[in-house]
Amino acid sequence: MAAGKEIRGKIQSVENTKKITKAMEMVAASKMRKAQERMRAARPYSEKIRNIAAHLGQANPEYVHPFMQVNDAKAAGMIVITTDKGLCGGMNTNVLRVVTTKLRELQTAGMSVDAVAIGNKGLGFLNRVGARVVAQATGLGDTPHLDKLVGPVKVLLDAYAEGKISAVYLSYTKFINTMKQESVLEQLLPLASETLQPGQKANSWDYIYEPDAQTVIDELLVRYVESLIYQSVAENMASEQSARMVAMKAATDNAGSVIGELKLVYNKTRQAAITKELSEIVSGAAAV
Repeated sequence: MAAGKEIRGKIQSVENTKKITKAMEMVAASKMRKAQERMRAARPYSEKIRNIAAHLGQANPEYVHPFMQVNDAKAAGMIVITTDKGLCGGMNTNVLRVVTTKLRELQTAGMSVDAVAIGNKGLGFLNRVGARVVAQATGLGDTPHLDKLVGPVKVLLDAYAEGKISAVYLSYTKFINTMKQESVLEQLLPLASETLQPGQKANSWDYIYEPDAQTVIDELLVRYVESLIYQSVAENMASEQSARMVAMKAATDNAGSVIGELKLVYNKTRQAAITKELSEIVSGAAAV
């Protein structure tokens, strides 16, 4: 029964793997709920900043912030948001495919690209394709912290304000629902005038601010861009946990199918061995 012993060993190995994937599925489900709550809680903040900046911009049309001005530089910036860990299905592969397409498009247009990597997977990819990584943020954990994101991203924001790059693109995985996540690549800068439009209650605002409108608009638009990046990281983390939960559930189900198939093979092998032994006993008895 050497073959049977080998099959039993395979069954035990797959059962151990199934326990691990089931535990990872449950952990991801728990983290997913917290990530979704965090993602939804961040949305009203950026929306409020956008409305205030839009109202002040309408009240002071003579001032145009550098983030809304178009530059003619032959360079672009790209913020690539991925996960630090794997085992989350094709999530990172999909977003990096979108990034690859955009990089080829920019290079074909004769533009150089400065990249900021948020997440180990994106950093490794950008290094492999030979992209110029000017800043990085890895090891964010399960909770995004704005202070860890501002430093790396500020490199591209300052470069755009100085006119060194013509556009900044943001790539991440957008959370739609538990079963569906979408890889997106958006233009972060320059800010489109359509983006900074006041909400439906356009006539119900009045602000008292100091020291002056220009200073307030400068600070608000910087905070607005930072909030967009934070929201993207929060969306990416919610997508990561959802994708990992689905991937681990599929792995657990596949392990169960493999165990069933191995047990069937084991039973067939065991029955064949028993039948062979009975045949030998019967043959021996008949010979005597």
